[in-house]
Amino acid sequence: MEQTASLKIDIQSEIGRLDAVLLHRPGAEVENMTPRNVQRALYSDILNLSIAQHEYEQLSGVLSKLAKVYEVRPLLEMVLDQWKPRADLISRICQVEDVMPYLDTLMCMNSKELARVLIEGLPARVDTLTAYLRNEYYALYPLYNFYFTRDAAVTLGNHALVCRMANKVRMRESLIMDAIYRHSGAFECSVIDANAGQTEGSQVIMEGGDIIIAREDILIIGNGVRTTPQGIDFMVDNFRKCCPGGNGYVLVQQLPSQPESFIHLDMVFTLLDKDKCMVFKPLIMQANQYQTVQITISNGNVSDIRPVSGLLPALRKLGMDLKPVICGGEDDWDQEREQWHSGANFFAFAPGKVLTYARNIHTLEALDKEGFAIVKASDFIAGKHEDAVYGSRPCAVAIDGSELPRGGGGARCMTMPLSRQKVNW
Repeated sequence: MEQTASLKIDIQSEIGRLDAVLLHRPGAEVENMTPRNVQRALYSDILNLSIAQHEYEQLSGVLSKLAKVYEVRPLLEMVLDQWKPRADLISRICQVEDVMPYLDTLMCMNSKELARVLIEGLPARVDTLTAYLRNEYYALYPLYNFYFTRDAAVTLGNHALVCRMANKVRMRESLIMDAIYRHSGAFECSVIDANAGQTEGSQVIMEGGDIIIAREDILIIGNGVRTTPQGIDFMVDNFRKCCPGGNGYVLVQQLPSQPESFIHLDMVFTLLDKDKCMVFKPLIMQANQYQTVQITISNGNVSDIRPVSGLLPALRKLGMDLKPVICGGEDDWDQEREQWHSGANFFAFAPGKVLTYARNIHTLEALDKEGFAIVKASDFIAGKHEDAVYGSRPCAVAIDGSELPRGGGGARCMTMPLSRQKVNW
């Protein structure tokens, strides 16, 4: 990637027209696993890399026609080309992952090879009995989940919040993102590192899939297996310092711990337009034991915390009257099946313009009934149906998805927006 003027991070919503986005193409790290370690990788199955990459090319191909695309690996190489940022990052990784004996080996690698190793994994040296008995192939495990760039950091206004992730196998993703935002030279932003000052066992945990910027003064945060109340308190404390005029709202939606497809809020709720959202109906619209809590910020301080009667009614009272589109349509069976394959996980590249998986046919039918044009990603990349994508009518661009969803996420999970235009509410 050529060095250009730095981009000012600017994210005030989920739906503003996209100017720039950060991606990571799945590579050898996705296949550097076996059935024995697949659960440690947070997967439920092993992906076929060649098919996953073909599907991912549709995602990146669509986005490259719509916005400036940045990629993780060349940005990481730019960090590693600088001696002090390289030394700081490698030292931090070696300390966190307890591999200090490998520090000199890593520091001696050229930047391209080191970036590859930090993402794809570093095989362990088996030169002692202790190492032999550990029976571990890797000293640094591959970053199996890194193509889900949404989780390791959150862009909010001109800030980059580096998340403290729920699973240690993903901690290196956060450390890399911290280094990229601080030292690649590609971005202009302030960086808030949720890992700084935390001790082992700290319950301050959050991931980007749980954090939705509904409006510049409204955050929606999921509270489940990947984002704790303590993590939400951390985010509220930072949000209250930067919300417009010192006034804002945080809506917290509790999430079930099972099934695993509920790991993040954006697996059950995403924004499609100024007046529409995609929902998994049983959790978002029907009575259940998972409460919604509203936190009100006034004059820069938390002034009220109270339960409310659901996410959609709460947003309506705050001036966001959203019509729900049902993931999977009206059939209970189809809702569960398509939610499992990230049917509610949409990425908006403009108001009413979204990316999704083609496999979730009942969800696409529901969108069609709401006036969305359905466009195949491959057709748009080939120059077809551009009037539907660039025009005023709502549209959903559908990418192939047989392998990518098996990693546990959809279009929103795989995209880290960096700059959006303001929405005319």
